[in-house]
Amino acid sequence: MTADPKRTIETIYRIESARLIAGLARIVRDVGVAEELAQDALVTALEEWPRSGVPDNPGAWLMATAKNRAIDVVRRRKKIDEKHASVEHDMRERQKRGAEEIEAKADDDIGDDLLRLVFTCCHPVLTADARVALTLRMLGGLTTDEIARAFLLPEATLAQRIVRAKKTLADANVPFEVPREKDLGPRLASVLEVIYLVFNEGYAATTGDDWTRPELCEDALRLGRILSALMPDEPEVLGLTALMEIQASRLGARTDAHGDPILLLDQNRARWDHMLIARGLAAIERAEKMTPPRGPYFLQASLAACHARARTADETDWKKIASLYDELGRVTPSPIIELNRAVAVSMAEGPAAGLAIADRLVPEPALARYHLLPAVRGDLLAKLGRMGEARAELERAAALTQNAREKKILEDRAKACESGKN
Repeated sequence: MTADPKRTIETIYRIESARLIAGLARIVRDVGVAEELAQDALVTALEEWPRSGVPDNPGAWLMATAKNRAIDVVRRRKKIDEKHASVEHDMRERQKRGAEEIEAKADDDIGDDLLRLVFTCCHPVLTADARVALTLRMLGGLTTDEIARAFLLPEATLAQRIVRAKKTLADANVPFEVPREKDLGPRLASVLEVIYLVFNEGYAATTGDDWTRPELCEDALRLGRILSALMPDEPEVLGLTALMEIQASRLGARTDAHGDPILLLDQNRARWDHMLIARGLAAIERAEKMTPPRGPYFLQASLAACHARARTADETDWKKIASLYDELGRVTPSPIIELNRAVAVSMAEGPAAGLAIADRLVPEPALARYHLLPAVRGDLLAKLGRMGEARAELERAAALTQNAREKKILEDRAKACESGKN
C-alpha cells in the first residue's frame, strides 16, 4: 500500500465505479440504490485494505462485496423471487470457488450492464441537465463537487439535481434495460445528446473565465469510446466519437500560453494531436461502410475531418464544407447550422454571399440572444469595409457572450473597426 492508501483506494473506485453500479443496478433495478451499495463497498475497502493490502483484483473484490449487500437489500424488500434465488445461489457458489472464479463471473455481461446504465441515466423522463449530471456521476465517476465546478454551479444545486434525477427514475419505474429495436432510435439520440452536450461545454465553455475545459472533453470522449465499443454497428455512435476525437485533437492549439483563444484558421496545426485525428478518421471510415442514412453526428464528423485533412488553413476545402452544411441542414434544420453554413459560404464564395445568408437569420427568434450571429455578421461586414456597422455588431456580440475570454476577443475586434483594421 502506498503512503496515501485513501487516495489509492479512491482512484481504484473511480475506475471501477461505473462497472459496479451497472452490475448492481441489474440486481436491485434502482440506480440510486445501486450507487449507495457501490459506495458501501468503497467504505468497506477504506476500512479493510489499509490493513490487509489491496487485493489482486480490486474490482472483483468490490463487486463481490457490493453484490452480497445487494442480496440483502432484495431480501429486506421481501421480493425474494426466482431471480433473487438465482443471484443468491450464484453468489454463494462464487464464494466457494474463490477469487479467480469471482473475477471471471464479475465480468459476465458487464458490457450489457454498462449499456443498460447508459440508457437509464439518459432516459427522456429526465431533463437534459439532469441527464448530464447523472451520467457524469454514474458513468464518468466524477464527484458531485467535480461536476458542479465543471458547470460553474453551487455543489448543493448539483447535488439536488442528482437526487431528483434518481427519484424521478424510481418514481417512473424506469426499467433497467436497453430499449427494444422500435424504441432504440429516439432513446439512442438522447444518449448521444448528453455526451455531445458535455463535450461541447468542454470544447467551448459557455460561461466562466476559461475558453476551454479539457477535463469535460476527456469525460465525454471516454463515454463515447465506451458506447462505440458497446454498439460498434451504430454509425451515429461512431460519428459522434469520431467528431469528438477530431475536435479534441485541437485542444492544445486552441489557447496560447496565457489561456487566450486562438481561432481555428490561426492555429499551429503541428500542435494538433494527430493520433486523435487518426482515430477519428478511422471511425468515420467504419461508419461510411454502414447502410443507414448519413446522420447529423456523422456529417459533423465529416466537417471536422475536412479541417483535419488540410495541412494548412489555405488548403481547407470550403466548398465541400459548405456542401456538408447544406446536407446537415436538410437532415436537422437549425438556424445555428445555417449560420455555420453562412461562414463556410463566405470562405468559399466571398463575404457578401455569406452575409446574405446571415442577414436572413436576424429575425430568427431562436438566435435573438445568440452572440455568434452578431459576431459572424460583424466579421463579414468588416471584410466588406462597412466598419461602423461591423463595430456595432461586434459590440452587441460582446455584450451577449457570458465567456470572459470570448468577450475580450469581440471587444478587441470592435475597437479595431475604429481604425479600419480587419
